Amino acid sequence: MGALIVLDVHAIEVTRRLVKERVDDINNFSWQCQLRYYWEILQETDGDGLTNDQTHEVFVKQTNTRFRYGYEYQGNGPRLVVTPLTDKCYMTLTGALHLNYGGNPQGPAGTGKTETTKDLGKALAICTIVFNCSDDLTYKMMERYFMGLASQGAWSCFDEFNRIGIEVLSVIASQMLTIQTAVRAHAPEFEFCGRIIPLNMAFGVFITMNPGYAGRQELPDNLKALFRPVAMMIPNYGLIAEITMYSEGFAAAKPLSEKMARLYSLASEQLSKQKHYDFGMRAVKTVLLMAGKIKREDRDTAEEVILIRAMRDSNVPKFLTHDLPLFAGIITDLFPTTVVPFVDYGKL
Repeated sequence: MGALIVLDVHAIEVTRRLVKERVDDINNFSWQCQLRYYWEILQETDGDGLTNDQTHEVFVKQTNTRFRYGYEYQGNGPRLVVTPLTDKCYMTLTGALHLNYGGNPQGPAGTGKTETTKDLGKALAICTIVFNCSDDLTYKMMERYFMGLASQGAWSCFDEFNRIGIEVLSVIASQMLTIQTAVRAHAPEFEFCGRIIPLNMAFGVFITMNPGYAGRQELPDNLKALFRPVAMMIPNYGLIAEITMYSEGFAAAKPLSEKMARLYSLASEQLSKQKHYDFGMRAVKTVLLMAGKIKREDRDTAEEVILIRAMRDSNVPKFLTHDLPLFAGIITDLFPTTVVPFVDYGKL
């Protein structure tokens, strides 16, 4: 239900925008830039060129790109909240795949680079493997990994790609170029590192990077040229919180999400700067899921009280003593009339 609500809220927003802009033509960009699904009838021909059976296939389109739906069963998993930033990232990644390039979302931690790539894989029903890169990777390991991806037709998202050593990155560039060249030539099989392997055209590689962090490499130019970059800086906290709250069963999601986004922005400005404090997207998501859990267990409690409990329970344990009154003050300012009862968690 949660995944359906997340996607339906996005569909409602898109429809509202199309009505507001009075879009009445399928070639209008506001419609073209959406990820759209189509049933298409394909005619199959036999060896003599005579038409045999008709098959129905699902194709996914966005702007001028068109992809065959993958039918990879991935279970009943949660879906990502689609914001305007997600749409821009989708457009870059689908455009990159259409031109047989890789995609490269880059930006600070917690802006949804990896999650957006994974979610596009879910939307196209393609097996997507997230690979956490480290400086221990060798080109031999990458060689075996690329062989599997190319013959399986899976996607891979290399997380924090610029952690890999510079000497390995330059070999990866030549490995990637070999596969991309074969994809452009629509070759059924190709030679890769001394072996002939089959090629599945659905192959896709994405890399995410945190530029400017300690211990990160600059990508060599021959590797940069194989990926289309997209910058992801600041996620829309309010919108993400609102839609997640709807999917968790909150009725007053809009006012509560605005207050929650405000609380996190005030806390990051007013509280002391500590290494273990986190007011980013990951922290917001943790609070929302905790609030959903409390809501399901305790249906009669007011929604404001549930949200305050979730924010307090996930944040207070990590704050230093002098920051506790500041945090309590921010909550009182945002929820002046709400009284939160004391919850006894027993002996820890």
